[in-house]
Amino acid sequence: MTVDFVNKIALVTGAKQGIGRAVADRLMALGAQVIEWDINWPQLTENRQEVDIADEKHVASSVCPIVNRFGKIDYLVNAAGVLHTGSLLEMPFEKWQHTFNVNTFGTMHVCRYVGRAMRMSGGGSIVAVCSNAAKTPRIDMGAYAASKAATTQFIKCLGLELAEFGIRCNIVAPGSTDTPMQRALWQDESGESNTIKGNQQTFRTGIPLRRIAQPEDIANTIVYLLSDNARHITMETITVDGGATFGG
Repeated sequence: MTVDFVNKIALVTGAKQGIGRAVADRLMALGAQVIEWDINWPQLTENRQEVDIADEKHVASSVCPIVNRFGKIDYLVNAAGVLHTGSLLEMPFEKWQHTFNVNTFGTMHVCRYVGRAMRMSGGGSIVAVCSNAAKTPRIDMGAYAASKAATTQFIKCLGLELAEFGIRCNIVAPGSTDTPMQRALWQDESGESNTIKGNQQTFRTGIPLRRIAQPEDIANTIVYLLSDNARHITMETITVDGGATFGG
């Protein structure tokens, strides 16, 4: 399958590290002009912009210059996200709020403004990075799982609303992936092997393929969904977790 993104404009959130970084690099390697959003960049450029997606006004004021500059946005990848762990009964509300402000409302803000631009230009493709936790309960990850479940349904409803304008909206749901967010969960050097093995006490089944995903594994799936090779796919979720949720 040939994938060509020459003369295409892509916006990637959460592009500083992890899955977002891998997606941005892959799209640039395929010829796309990529606008990279994140917070706390060590250095900014014309295409590397500091945007807080939880701030609707900041998102609105940041999308307009992209459209004015290029006349369109062809692709949007929502990869920005945060993870706060803890008991559902004990987690402070501030952490719940931060989780939803970034993972759910942040994605919503970006999709709404970019979606309007895509509707005006006559098409586009949107992919949100969610999680296999959106459909499989996880101990101490209730806020994160709930935010990703809400985002998943938002993207599917958005896909239905925008289908008549030639805009496709899909979800990639990773499992454990070797990113800074994942490594923050590990207690010591055995963290990776323990994740692969699973933990019966926390109801984690482990990973049947016996490996942790690399960001590039997720990025390749995202790029496929963005591309014309997936031109008849919308409102779908592709889970990339090595079989950890048994295809459920």
